[in-house]
Formats: sequence, C-alpha cells, structure tokens
Amino acid sequence: MAVLCAGQLMVILDGTIVNVALPAVQQDLGFSSSSLAWVVNIYLVPFGGLLLLSGRLGDLIGRKRVFITGLSIFTTASLLCGVSQGSAMLLASRFVQGVGGAVTSAVTLGMVVALFPQPKERAKAIGVYSFVQSAGGSLGLLAGGVLTQSISWHWIFFVNVPIGLVAALLAGRVLASERGVGLGKGVDAAGAILVTSALMLGVYTIVETTSHGWASAHTLGFGAAALALLLAFVTRQAKAGHPLLPLRVFRSRNVSGAMVIQALMVAGMFSFQFLCVLYLQKVLGFDEVHTGLGIFPVSVAIGALSLGFSPRLISRFGPRAVLLPGLLLITAGLAVLGRVPAGGSYLVDVLPALLPLGVGFGLAMPSLATLAMSAATPRDSGVASGMFNTMQQVGSAFGLAALSTLAASHTNALLDDGADATSALTGGYQFAFRIGSCIVGAALLLAATLLRSPATARRPAAETKPVTGNATR
Repeated sequence: MAVLCAGQLMVILDGTIVNVALPAVQQDLGFSSSSLAWVVNIYLVPFGGLLLLSGRLGDLIGRKRVFITGLSIFTTASLLCGVSQGSAMLLASRFVQGVGGAVTSAVTLGMVVALFPQPKERAKAIGVYSFVQSAGGSLGLLAGGVLTQSISWHWIFFVNVPIGLVAALLAGRVLASERGVGLGKGVDAAGAILVTSALMLGVYTIVETTSHGWASAHTLGFGAAALALLLAFVTRQAKAGHPLLPLRVFRSRNVSGAMVIQALMVAGMFSFQFLCVLYLQKVLGFDEVHTGLGIFPVSVAIGALSLGFSPRLISRFGPRAVLLPGLLLITAGLAVLGRVPAGGSYLVDVLPALLPLGVGFGLAMPSLATLAMSAATPRDSGVASGMFNTMQQVGSAFGLAALSTLAASHTNALLDDGADATSALTGGYQFAFRIGSCIVGAALLLAATLLRSPATARRPAAETKPVTGNATR
C-alpha cells in the first residue's frame, strides 16, 4: 500500500507542482505568454488519453508489470525535464511524463482494491488512496513554491527521481506478481486507437478553449472529431469479441453514476485550486510559499477525514450516505468563495470556505471510489480503475478550462464597465466560484437520485463473511 501510494503521490504532485514555477520557467527558457500554458497542457493530453488503455493493459498483462513500467517512464522523463535547457526539450519530456503518469495511475486503484478484499479494510485503503489523490494537488502547490524559491525550478522535477527509483525497486519486491488474462483475450487494437485518439483530442480541445474560445471553428471542429471517434469506439466495444472497455461495467447504476458524478465534482472542485491561487496572489498579494501554505488547510482536512473518519462512516452507513453530505459541503464552500471581496482577508473570507471544501472532499472522494469499484470483477478492475481516473482528468480539464474562461470574460466585462483592475479580477473569480458551486450542486442532485449503497457496505462488520483462499493471503 505504501509503494502504491508513493507512486500515485508522485504523479499527482506533478500535476500542480509546476503551476507556481511557471514564471521562473518562462524567464529561464524564453516561453511566450501563449506557449507557457503548454508546460501544463502537454502533460494533461497524454495523461487523460492513455488512462483507459493503460488500465486494460493491466488486466491483460498484469497490473504489477504495468505499474513498474509507468514508474520507470515517469522517473526517466522527470530527469529529462529537470535537465532541460530549452523549451522544446521541456515540452517533449513533459509529454513523456504524462504517458508515464497515465500508465502508473491507471492500475493503482485496481491494485488497492485487490489487496484488501474485505469491505472494512477496503474502505480504509480507499480512504488512504483518496487522501493521496486529493491532497496531492495542494501539497504540490506548497512544494513547488518552496523548491522554486529556495533552489530552482529544475528541482520540482529532480525530486521525483529518487522517489521513483525507490518506489519501482520496492514494487518489484513487495507487490504480488500477476499473469493477467493474456493479450489474446482482449487486445482490441482498433478500439485502443479509437479511444486513445478520442480522449487525447478531447482533452486537447478543452485545454485550448482558453486560447480559441468555446464557439470557435477550432473548438467545434476538434470537438466534433473527438466525439465522432468516441462514438465509433463505443460502437466497436458493443461488437468486439474481446473489447477494450467491456460495456458490462456500466450495467451497474452505481458505477455509471459514480463516474459522471466524479467528473462533475472534480470539474467544480479542482478548478478552485487554480482560481483560489490567483485570488491569493493577485488580489491578496501572497507569494508562492504563502500561497501554498494558504491552500494547505484543505489537505489537512482531507487527510483527517480520508485517513480515519470516512472509512468508518462508509463501513457503518454505506458510501452513498457519506457522499451526499460531502457534496453538500463542497457546494457550500464554493458558494462562500463566490463572495470573497476585493479587499478581503484570508482568515475572514478564504479560510471559512477552505475548511468545508476539505471536509467535503475528504468524505466524497473515498465514497465515490468505493461506488465506482463496487461492481468491478477481478478481470475488469484495471479498466474500471482507469475509467475512474479518466473521468477525473476529463472533469478537471473541462472544469479548469470552462471556469477560467468564464472568470476572464467576466473580468473583461467589468473592466469595460469601468471597474478597477482588482475589483474586476475579484468579480471574475466570484462568478467562476458560483458556477463551480452549481456544477457540484448538480452532482449532489444526481447522487441523491441515481446512487444506491451496496448491501455489503451497510452490513455490520461482524456479519461480513470472511474471505478465504488466495484473496486472504
């Protein structure tokens, strides 16, 4: 479990650790303002596009083998990012990093579920996994600020190298070996090409909306192409003898509902990190380190809930009963951020919103992971894990692109009406936070109407039948 979480934490940290170092990277490597965003985006495109394929490969050739391969790719690419002396080399290395991150992340949740077959222990393990997933982003902001200010931006990548090497070596020693079901029982090369192309093109279209706009020919054209590829993939899966994504996975309303709710929750929640960072820096005048410290209470709250309280609640009341108040708290926290003033105070205006966000996410994330994996069989756990992570990446990319665009357009409208720069910026952030609150509110409505807690989750621990045989070992 420690090895799996170390690998996952490294990958998640890298999604945000770069953000606070972007000004230093731009100055050192000569990025233009328009091309600088690709330091982040070029990582997201392969990461979001390869999760599903990587998860299925884990089912076919063994999740341990895929996990170690992903760690090796990610670690090597991190070293190349750190030694980059030009923009082209950094972008190419970041793309490879995204590939390694996808391969590593896609099988991790499936391996966690396989390690802990009994419901009570599984709830605890998913709580730890969820903490790593959700708190890693906030930790990345803090680590990025400290490393960039104290040493240089190169070290936000170098720090991955020893962690990745140790995690890969330990994974080879402590993780149980698996044979998988074999490539002959599910290669589906055509399906792999279709879904990877669709997801990469879809993520690219979303992240580029900040440059081209939502109604531009570029966005509509590439979006239509991505949708056509995705529809072709679904058609292929319905007819293929050995599909890459068995559609039986979605027969469970809990699995299907959890995937959609995950995308909506992440779309509203993860964008808060980006927008709240901008508010702290551009309106309240925080530097990089103080910005990371300002977001850190979210990680503390998530950890306090995910690592102890949430698993016990899920075991006692079921994941649905824990998910609903979690989503409600996230909705409320974003609504509070929607009222931050231009002359605000961190303690009075920001912190009261961060605490319900952290508590809410600490309740909601383990519950969703439990529901999403509730109907996954051992032969499909890899693809279910990959799909769960795919929805997280698509939701975060869509939410960030949509809400940042809305914030910018509302700010411009306020400037045109004669508002000063600080008030206009704050008004844009307020508007985006309110929209994010509505998105998570929609997720809450879906959760209340679609989901049902699995019967095994509601059964008292004493009544749970012990698992025997290989699973116990």
